Amino acid sequence: MSKSSELYERGLKVMPGGCSRNTILRKPHPLYVEKGEGCYVTDIEGVKRIDFANNMCSLIHGHAHPEVVAAVSEQLAKGTAFTVGTEVEIEYAEHLVNRSASFEKMRFVNSGTEAVMSCLKAARAFTGRAKIAKAEGAYHGLYDYAEVSQTSKPENWGDADNPKSVPVAHGTPKAALEDVVIIPFNEPERAIKILEQNADDIACVLLDVMPHRVGLITANDDFVNAIYNWTRKNDALLVYDEVITFRSNYGGAQEWYDGVTPDLTAMGKMIGGGFPVGALAGRADVMDVMNPLAEKVLFPHSGTFSANPITMTAGLKSMQMFDQSAVLRLNKLANYARNSISEAIKIADVPACVTGAGSMFRIHMKPEAPVSYRDAYVTPREAALTKTLLDHLFDDGIMMINTCSGVLSTVMTEKEIDRLAEAVLGGLNKMKNQF
Repeated sequence: MSKSSELYERGLKVMPGGCSRNTILRKPHPLYVEKGEGCYVTDIEGVKRIDFANNMCSLIHGHAHPEVVAAVSEQLAKGTAFTVGTEVEIEYAEHLVNRSASFEKMRFVNSGTEAVMSCLKAARAFTGRAKIAKAEGAYHGLYDYAEVSQTSKPENWGDADNPKSVPVAHGTPKAALEDVVIIPFNEPERAIKILEQNADDIACVLLDVMPHRVGLITANDDFVNAIYNWTRKNDALLVYDEVITFRSNYGGAQEWYDGVTPDLTAMGKMIGGGFPVGALAGRADVMDVMNPLAEKVLFPHSGTFSANPITMTAGLKSMQMFDQSAVLRLNKLANYARNSISEAIKIADVPACVTGAGSMFRIHMKPEAPVSYRDAYVTPREAALTKTLLDHLFDDGIMMINTCSGVLSTVMTEKEIDRLAEAVLGGLNKMKNQF
């Protein structure tokens, strides 16, 4: 019995599945961490791996960055949470508001799920409408409305001209499904036609411009502009989910689209500096539905650990370090990674491809890059190939996200990228007869 297997046996006795988040599960058991340092993680068996998962995109500077550790340690000695305000909350809000032209006011919450949920509730409060629209396949957290159709399959997703609202969790209220309008990703004509059928009822369109579950493919200009123009015409709001993509530019992935300004943006993951976090930012008049000083408060909003000083301190330090030059350097390194992986695929001569932008990438067991959720849908055969490659990479010292996606941290160099490309090539060569 290894240390990890013994721990898992203990976990199975007190937690469903032996854990609190499914992403750590591996067969026959999860591995458990001893320490993380820079872009490397050492497990309790003593094995060291390069970390391209970065806790599901939440670590922009890798593990235990000295400047973040020092700042948090100083704050820990002063206290971790209070029922009075802290200066660092205001300082951090000022910093984030200054990063994006679409941010006028903001509030902190505790997770990306909570940030998206708060955006949707704010949109409903502002517009007085109940329905939301979202792209098929896009993951937006655990909120009943936000998670609809994130796992739809060919047997239940319906016609492409009218995708069905498919529940994720058993017991999802029928009313929740009826209040979520599903549009196809990157198909503007179909999307607008569906939105038009619900024009008087839609509070907002929720959009991730590079959704991980859809395939880590960017939304095309025609699609984003069509959605934006439709919201302007119909007095609906455009809500960006930048929980993952905010790392893509200094002011987020929304900088990719000229002339398009979201009304609200949900953030999370990396802005916490390694601690649980969420935030929503946007137009002042929309954000003010949460203003407790208003004569009529449309959306009462609070949270015990929202803006706690540990997260605020770690987040502020991390984002100050992730300045314009750091963003450009990391994105350049990611281009090198995507090109290196593409070259490995070419040398191996297998039907695979790589997608992504900013500081993220994803390897698909498909000959051509998908453009929509239905294109990107992973067949059972592709899933088996992906698992084989992931297992090879893990055994070869590379940690990836379980979709065969990776994200970079600022402590990485070309050395780690070259090692990744070498491992990918080795894995694909071993798998050639399986394609």
